[in-house]
Amino acid sequence: MDAENKSPDSPLLEARGLVKHFASRRVVDAVDLHCHGGEILGMLGANGAGKTTILRMCYGFLQPDAGEIRIGGINRREDPDGANRLIGVCTQDDTFDTDFTVRDNLLRFGNYFRPRPSAIEERVDQLLGRFDLARHAAAKPETLSGGYRRRLMVARALVHQPRVLFLDEPTTGLDPQARMSVWELVDGLRQEGLGIVLTTHYMDEAERLSDKLLVLKEGAVVTSGGPRTVLGDLVGEHVVVLDANIPEADAVRQWLLDEGLERPTRILNSWQIALDGAGLARFSASFGQLRFEVRPPNLDDLFLQLADKQS
Repeated sequence: MDAENKSPDSPLLEARGLVKHFASRRVVDAVDLHCHGGEILGMLGANGAGKTTILRMCYGFLQPDAGEIRIGGINRREDPDGANRLIGVCTQDDTFDTDFTVRDNLLRFGNYFRPRPSAIEERVDQLLGRFDLARHAAAKPETLSGGYRRRLMVARALVHQPRVLFLDEPTTGLDPQARMSVWELVDGLRQEGLGIVLTTHYMDEAERLSDKLLVLKEGAVVTSGGPRTVLGDLVGEHVVVLDANIPEADAVRQWLLDEGLERPTRILNSWQIALDGAGLARFSASFGQLRFEVRPPNLDDLFLQLADKQS
């Protein structure tokens, strides 16, 4: 199916059966993913889960050992230039040409593409205004704050008007205000119909921005779906928080073992125990004399659980 015959309901990005080895180690293991226009797909997993490797295969920096990637209906292996014309990439690291100004970085990047974007000067001016970079147009990128450098990275990824945008940890190292500014820009791009693939270590970022999550562990997909569905599948309905140093600690450990449940996640002097509704009722019946807090799960619980299992 070529791009012209692609159904309006088809994903802008579709990958099936992706496999990648480094030496003898399989770092990506039969991963499927898809992202539609107007949708943000968040990819989560501990370090080494395969997130960045998958992104690099999708945007053409690495070749998969097996599997197929289609961008806008174009098979990446058969027509890499056609696929590249439809994607924008914002990597973890700033990769500007420090010999040129902010405006010239955008112009030169846009001119790399064939066919060249139409009305490139007007497009650059539009992006400078939208990303609040117009007042810095004549400055060198290294003189910008961290937040504005990330804005410039995203703007550069959009200069050729792609349909799919890859954001690899786009707000790492930014202060909270700068992060929220980037969130607003990304949300606006989603509303305009871009398909966006996001990796992040900020769980609030993933939960606020993602329409769907793809959860990875050791290169394989653990689960996928909406954030609340994923949390219910992998963490549970409730999280019990209690003091890890209580005299009843051994009894709690034994209860978890008898119930066939995971060991508690320890954060400083607290234990966090994920339970479903029935499990919470049994825990309360067994340890009603203890003082503990019950709260809903969040993506931090999921991330810590994955990291604990992977370590």
